[in-house]
Amino acid sequence: MHGVITLRDVVANLGVVLREYGAGCAMRCLLATLRRKRTTFLEIALCPKRP
Repeated sequence: MHGVITLRDVVANLGVVLREYGAGCAMRCLLATLRRKRTTFLEIALCPKRP
C-alpha cells in the first residue's frame, strides 16, 4: 500500500468527499485518477486554492 488514490477509491467514497470537502476536491480527485497522476488524497484535499 502506497497511499496513492485510485479511481475505485474515489468512486467508492465520492459521497463522503463531496459532503466533507466539496465538489472542487471531488473533481480534483477524479481528474488526478483519470490523468493517472500518482498522488495522495491529502495532497489534493489540502492543496492551496488557485486563483
